[in-house]
Amino acid sequence: MAQTSLSAEPDRATSPILFGAVLFLASELLFFGGLFAAYFGLRAETDPWPPAGIHLETGLAAAATLLLLVSSFTFHLGLRAGERGDLARMRAWIVGTFVLGLGFVALQLTDYLRLDFKVSTNAYGTMYWTMTGLHGLHVLAGLILMLVVLGRIAQGAYRDGRLDGAHAIAYYWHFVDVVWIALFATLFLLR
Repeated sequence: MAQTSLSAEPDRATSPILFGAVLFLASELLFFGGLFAAYFGLRAETDPWPPAGIHLETGLAAAATLLLLVSSFTFHLGLRAGERGDLARMRAWIVGTFVLGLGFVALQLTDYLRLDFKVSTNAYGTMYWTMTGLHGLHVLAGLILMLVVLGRIAQGAYRDGRLDGAHAIAYYWHFVDVVWIALFATLFLLR
């Protein structure tokens, strides 16, 4: 008796690197979720919030946010070019993403230099510096990962159309962008 398949499509295995990336991002979501929970817990117990004397440059943060949003789009365009086999355009879009990410870091450093409070000033300062600082470290990690992608392109990787590693890095970068949007809304808009 012959067995028949219920599906006309062949079984497709999930890429181990993409599966690992999603698991890693799930743990990162819990990490940042804990930071947001601490922030809102402190906010609920502290009046006024933020304390008097705290001044943030919302325009600078908005410009940084725009850079990160555009960088997600350019990374996406780079992956699409790579999927079409156009590695030169993939490289160009990833370089553009890298430059936008550097711009974000530069704006965040500029913001840090203008702040009139420190991590030890009060609970708000502790949360602000911790949340934005850890996010900044994640951005730096993403920039290093982009250099890995660019190095792999230079070595001739991705010619076979297998972009799972680059897609995993894109997942990470998009995640970092979404976290920043939540941070921007929380720290600069909701105040």
